[in-house]
Amino acid sequence: MGYISEAAQGTAGADATASARREASTVNRARRVLAIRPFRRLWGVTYLCSVADWLSLLALTGLVTKFTDNYMAQNFAFVGVVLTNLLPGLLFAPLGGLLADRFDRRKVMIVADLLRFGLLLSIVIVGSPIWLFIANFLVGSAAMMWIPSKDAAVPNLLRRPDQVETANQLGMVMTYGLAVVTGAGLYSILTGIQTAFSLPPDVLGRWGIANAVVIINSLLYLASAILVATRIPELSLRNVHPVPAAGAVPKTAADEEPGGLRAMFRDGLRFIRTTPLVRGLLIGMMGAFAAGGAVVGAAKPYSSSLGGGDSSFGLLFVAVFVGAAVGLAMVPKLARRLPHDRLFGIGIVLAGLALIIVALSPHLSVSLVAVAVVGACAGAAFLTGVTIIGSQVDDSIRGRINAIYQSLMKIIIFGSTTAVSALIGVVQPRHITVFGNVLTIDGTRPVLLGGGLLAALVGIIAYRQMDSRRTEPILADLRNVIRRKPRRVNGLLIAVEGTTATDTATQATKLAGWLSGGPRKVVLAADPALDNQRLATLVSGASLSGARAQALAAAAVRADIVERDVQPALDSGAIVVMERFVDSPLAHLSAVAGLDAAELEGLADWATGRLRPDITVLLDADPGADAEAADSAQHHWRVQQLLTEMASADPDRYVVVEADGTEDDVAERVRTAVQATLVGQASGLAPAVVEASS
Repeated sequence: MGYISEAAQGTAGADATASARREASTVNRARRVLAIRPFRRLWGVTYLCSVADWLSLLALTGLVTKFTDNYMAQNFAFVGVVLTNLLPGLLFAPLGGLLADRFDRRKVMIVADLLRFGLLLSIVIVGSPIWLFIANFLVGSAAMMWIPSKDAAVPNLLRRPDQVETANQLGMVMTYGLAVVTGAGLYSILTGIQTAFSLPPDVLGRWGIANAVVIINSLLYLASAILVATRIPELSLRNVHPVPAAGAVPKTAADEEPGGLRAMFRDGLRFIRTTPLVRGLLIGMMGAFAAGGAVVGAAKPYSSSLGGGDSSFGLLFVAVFVGAAVGLAMVPKLARRLPHDRLFGIGIVLAGLALIIVALSPHLSVSLVAVAVVGACAGAAFLTGVTIIGSQVDDSIRGRINAIYQSLMKIIIFGSTTAVSALIGVVQPRHITVFGNVLTIDGTRPVLLGGGLLAALVGIIAYRQMDSRRTEPILADLRNVIRRKPRRVNGLLIAVEGTTATDTATQATKLAGWLSGGPRKVVLAADPALDNQRLATLVSGASLSGARAQALAAAAVRADIVERDVQPALDSGAIVVMERFVDSPLAHLSAVAGLDAAELEGLADWATGRLRPDITVLLDADPGADAEAADSAQHHWRVQQLLTEMASADPDRYVVVEADGTEDDVAERVRTAVQATLVGQASGLAPAVVEASS
């Protein structure tokens, strides 16, 4: 039946407005991701480990000050704890990525948690400041095993690749939001017990409550290991959502068999060197992290140059984190209007330009706004980069890329923060008057200015490396961001409509095969027979006999396919070809059941999020030639008439192709019509069609 075919073919991605309606809100997207039990459990484990990480920083700093009465040594305590925890990331992060790609990620995480538990416990047992720093270094090394395995495993826990972005948002909120508050609050409560209850100083041993905090910290890691071992077996899954091979490294004999760690490291570097998307991603983040390090290193003296003292430093600190939170929240909405590869580069460029404004700012109010913009753009770029790794890098190498990404972040931020402190001292402070305000020009201004220029330059380089839509003007995409009703920017939807399912299925398959000769990924819509079976089961199981009830069931199947299957393909920039998407089913239902066409169109709009194909190929055949009975011929003529009326009402979207003749003759006419429609359009897809036709 015609309406059964229509349910199967609503598998195209929605435009930006439709996507917003379907996705509803950030809260609803988060709820859908948290409804996935394995991810929800991993999210809880991430919370435990993140609280333990922040608590460890505070607890070890508090404990090491108990080991000495020397004032200089106590002042070095915090720096020493931070450096010994950060140093493993500079040295061993790539090794963690290799372990994540070669071994069972769940087992790697369990071993890392058990090591952290034992090492922290040993600090209490040994009671030596030297061992504290050594053990803290080893704890950081174990974290470099745990983090790449966790990050690489997340996409395999999700139902759809397009949920990676929301999962990353939730992870960042947990790590840099809830866990920070919990860790600091827990430390304050534990360290305040002794004072609140007037306990003797030595009630818990020589170093009192400090030891107890470290022990509790170690138990959090033990709890994480137990949960990972017993409650999340799905962490061992591999390649649940295969990534299109367009940017993959060509397979060699060395890739087919597991090699040693050195070979895997070489493969990771080769992947970066030969994949523009990943190469541009890492180049861009190098500039972004360098600019971030410049901000961190210059923040305190810069606030003093504004004449606000410690209060202005606090305001700037709050502004950058508020901006970062806004940027993280805005990424999913922006990604529906701007492709991830473009959003990443643009975010870094805008962060650099905003940092230049910070460097030239004459007043605190200007600086606060500019710093908030820097935070928003940097936060958006960071989340976009993590999302690209999770959704567009193959599972077999994802761990190494994640590890390199994390390693670069720590190396560059550490290096730039250290270098900035030295560079600031080179420039002697000078005082000038701007609009009646005395402005201090010291080393922070040139440093921030240089950081902004570097970020903008590197952002442009990253953009050019990663951009997959170079024939589409960037200004058109930026205009689309601010449009009230934006158009879809990712992928291309081509529908093949006609009176008979046989003709449309054949021509859709041939068209998809021809388009596959180009550089873009091509997706053929789901098998109609399979979805017909799903709908038939739904209709018969619920004993639906009325035409309206069956139309609603068909719409439910279509809505499920749109959200589950084809939306990720369109979001990744693929060309999606499908038969009998909406128009043919609408015409069949109107002709067979006598249902109102306007009502049916409203139902289809609801199920597909008001989706319309970019190109609709209408096969104009003689229905009477294939009809076996007079009533069948009359039905097909009526359907053809309705389809023709639809095409006449929207000539910009339709191309009508004469469908009489052999299948190959019709296929040639379809290719010519599609090529003529695409060539000259600013869609970035015409070159693919031209190449395929040659």
